[in-house]
Amino acid sequence: MANKTKKSKSHAEYANRSEYSGRNLLGGLLFGLGFAAFVDETVFHQLLHWHHFYDKSTTDIGLVSDGLFHAFSWFATIGSAFLLADLHRRNAFWLKRWVGGVFLGAGAFQLYDGTVQHKLMELHQIRYNVNIMPYDVIWNLSAFAMIVIGYILLVNNSSYQIGMKGSDANE
Repeated sequence: MANKTKKSKSHAEYANRSEYSGRNLLGGLLFGLGFAAFVDETVFHQLLHWHHFYDKSTTDIGLVSDGLFHAFSWFATIGSAFLLADLHRRNAFWLKRWVGGVFLGAGAFQLYDGTVQHKLMELHQIRYNVNIMPYDVIWNLSAFAMIVIGYILLVNNSSYQIGMKGSDANE
């Protein structure tokens, strides 16, 4: 009888997580995006002083743009925290799906920053007065690596939507 109860609970947890798989992904995406933006802002803007979010004006405008960028990263991270709390409350948290979303969100942010903001819009570069090519290559390759890791986690985890494989409460 205990085994039947365990199996029923496991199935119920699976069904609940399946119903909320999109929220797990969205929560991870928001956290990854917010975290990557936070690291970019903290390391490259504040600690190393390599650039501001918007470098085509005065330093004061650059600092204001950094503040707005920092607020954006904070709101994304806080939004993710609310989604995460709700998933835990509903017993619908799916760790691998959430972590896959984190990698996907961080990689997508970094790829967008490295291609759209750096190259297309020319809002700023990673660094100035140096050969920018190695910085661009490392920046974009690390973005691709995070996207691939996130994709692999999500694809390998999608088999759990088809059928339960044991008691995988946090798979």
